[in-house]
Amino acid sequence: AGPVYAAAVILPKDFGCEALNDSKQLTEKQRYELRPLIESEALAWSLGIVDAAEIDKINILNASFLAMHRAIQSLSTQPEYLLIDGNRFRYINELPLYKLPHHMVEARRFLNYPAIPHTCVVKGDGLYLSIAAASILAKTYRDDYMNLLHEQDPRYHWNNNKGYPTEEHREALRQYGLTEHHRKSFHVVDNQLTLDF
Repeated sequence: AGPVYAAAVILPKDFGCEALNDSKQLTEKQRYELRPLIESEALAWSLGIVDAAEIDKINILNASFLAMHRAIQSLSTQPEYLLIDGNRFRYINELPLYKLPHHMVEARRFLNYPAIPHTCVVKGDGLYLSIAAASILAKTYRDDYMNLLHEQDPRYHWNNNKGYPTEEHREALRQYGLTEHHRKSFHVVDNQLTLDF
């Protein structure tokens, strides 16, 4: 459940922080302690968000790329080069934006958007500070959003599961059904595989 978040961060060349590492290896407390440092020291940073309905239209992989592009496009300074966490990346003209309800608005948003050269780095958040910083911002802001959703509707325990299909979350789905925040293209309640003998 919930949107996909991506962050783009441009750090100064002399930036150093030993505590900055892969966000998955940090505690929640450590991530939240690092966030203001990243925001204050970065030359530029921004978030890109793709909501559940958009994810259902273009799939989670394309939604992740779109979130990255929204983050990059929103930076106050255009980067000369991109370090992408992961093993692949698609340029904006390679994404199926026509499937989005407001695809013309989205297309205009990226009209003069350059194809910035990039390198994909597997496990990049453990190798590059800028990727680690972006990972922390994306994770903490998405967690904030899921906590807010929990305050609005505590039945799904989003403060604990952050939208992931834990057993507690699946049970809530069976009991209460889907909300607008759930990704309809993810069948987490259905039997994933049935065998007939």
